Amino acid sequence: MEPEQLVRDHTVYACVMGSRAFGLATEGSDTDLRGVFLAPTPLFWRFEKPPTHVDGPAEEQFSWELERFCSLALRANPNVLECLHSPLVERINDTGRELLGLRDAFLSRQAHDTFARYALGQRRKLEADVRTHGAPRWKHAMHLLRLLASCRDLLRTGELVIDVSGQREELLAVKRGEVPWAEVERRMTALAAQAEEAAARTPLPPEPDRARVEAFLVRTRRASALESL
Repeated sequence: MEPEQLVRDHTVYACVMGSRAFGLATEGSDTDLRGVFLAPTPLFWRFEKPPTHVDGPAEEQFSWELERFCSLALRANPNVLECLHSPLVERINDTGRELLGLRDAFLSRQAHDTFARYALGQRRKLEADVRTHGAPRWKHAMHLLRLLASCRDLLRTGELVIDVSGQREELLAVKRGEVPWAEVERRMTALAAQAEEAAARTPLPPEPDRARVEAFLVRTRRASALESL
């Protein structure tokens, strides 16, 4: 089965991500599509396994196979967790609804480490741009501030909310380069410190509920196998 056919025929959940999901879209914003497909179980019985992810078929479209998606979410991958919480759902079936019903099972205190590690890497890239070019990539700086605030609020409340339209104008000013880099750095440092403080008393559990997610995956694989008989 061709990879693009897996996306077309076996997607269980698809959403819009990026600026449109964050409430930060402007006239020229792309529409970033993200999704999860369930490869039919018999494909795993062959020597050549189905892909763990697929680019396309549309532009700005990327999909994960269900098992790969769950594995990344259990490790608190920021991009995958945000995908699970997009307010802009494009396509969903019963399996996708069950996946969304597991959102709390993926959340744990591990999110602090993964979000913070990702944020640090992005900040170092911005600092390198400033040293090399005299200015950062302002769009990336905006999204880093958004991510840091999202991490802080997740640790404080136990809930991941990605729509930041309430801070839209403040963040878009950063994207336009209207906020001095020194001030952007100050905000990043403050948000990271607030997240660190929130991590000490977060309501999130120490570990994700791996058993619950695995039970869902096994049940879904079994149902797919039975459909092929």
